[in-house]
Amino acid sequence: MRFVRYQKPNQPPRQGWLSGNQVGPIEGSIFTEFRRLEAEEELSQIRILPPVQPSKIICVGRNYAAHASEHGAEVPEVPLLFLKPPSAVIGHLDPIILPPQSHQVEHEAELAIVIGKRGRWILPDQAEGYILGYTIANDVTARDLQNRDHQWTRAKGFDTFCPIGPWIETEFNPSDALITCTVNDDIRQMASTHDMVFNIYQLIAFASSIMTLEPGDLILTGTPAGVSPLSDGDVVRITIDGIGTLENPVKAEAPH
Repeated sequence: MRFVRYQKPNQPPRQGWLSGNQVGPIEGSIFTEFRRLEAEEELSQIRILPPVQPSKIICVGRNYAAHASEHGAEVPEVPLLFLKPPSAVIGHLDPIILPPQSHQVEHEAELAIVIGKRGRWILPDQAEGYILGYTIANDVTARDLQNRDHQWTRAKGFDTFCPIGPWIETEFNPSDALITCTVNDDIRQMASTHDMVFNIYQLIAFASSIMTLEPGDLILTGTPAGVSPLSDGDVVRITIDGIGTLENPVKAEAPH
């Protein structure tokens, strides 16, 4: 099933579900109990919102060996975690804003896990039961600031630096799915989730040994090789087979 958050003009946001290109509202919570109502709205006629509002966004660095290599870094012995602020989240078709503090903002295409229920000290063989589904994420990064600061909070934390969406796919096999990122239709990244250093269940187990995972939290599972700079006017599209395509235009921040 595909869950989507959406908004019609002059109405509050709603949680819904997809049936082909039509959207139906959901009564209740996708994390507990819910009821699907009839799908009557055309997807093209509504605004798609970020599919969840996470309390935290846990990211994994260097989880593809080729990406670590392109930055001259070693593959970590245990998952390398960092956080992005929830204020960085935007949805499908929302613009990525290039901040004036950086001259090298780059895309990072990633599979994102959507946590479905609260958990701590989750064992790898239990992890699947804590997953609601999966979505697409772009871990946008100010690479020059990352290199300058020697830590990643500022480089990863700007507003609009975490596009997610367009929806949550609950029937998805993460073991060998193709991730493709294009900028203006030029392919920049292409790899399989099979190439991850640490798999989905290992990441959930490791993260939950540090912090409690809450419903709606996101775990971004790392990016393949091929990250590259973004410029004003670019359009970034990230496709994961079995989920869909997340698209975002790129704009320079307006002068203040």
